[in-house]
Amino acid sequence: MATATVDTRTTATQAWVRAGVIGGIIAGIVFAMFEMIMAAALNGSDAFFMPLRMIGGMGLGATALDPSTSLLTAGTVGLVIHMVLSMMYGLVVAGVLALVGSLTRSTSSILMVTSASGFALWIINFFVLAGLFGWRWFPDSQNIVVQFVAHTFMFGVVLGLILDRFAFHAGSQRA
Repeated sequence: MATATVDTRTTATQAWVRAGVIGGIIAGIVFAMFEMIMAAALNGSDAFFMPLRMIGGMGLGATALDPSTSLLTAGTVGLVIHMVLSMMYGLVVAGVLALVGSLTRSTSSILMVTSASGFALWIINFFVLAGLFGWRWFPDSQNIVVQFVAHTFMFGVVLGLILDRFAFHAGSQRA
């Protein structure tokens, strides 16, 4: 009987880890596309890749924002950083939900947690970490409405829908 308990826990852990990573990837893609489309819509077509350049600046420094810096270099570094962070954030949020089972009782509770996590991610990244690491281009050039929607809904809610469906949807995992 102990083996069945271990197998069930292992399966449940695998489900939320997998869903967290995959959910982070999908939510990260939706988030990035929204950011890029909004950058172009609000600032002209030349700004389409600016969100990737801004993220690339986390690894390359402020020169990544300069049009004279190769878009291939800045964009690739930005994409890699963004996707790694998205997977990590997805995994952390899924882990919190797995540890606090009462948060997974309904789809709406999962979506509240994940959207609040997306919102918190924006506040921490733009107003704490950006200042600590000298990434002033994040808080200085943001559109507050776009960032609120991007982080809270395009990342948080998308992540929540994936986690709900693929990690916490099974009746046996909800109280």
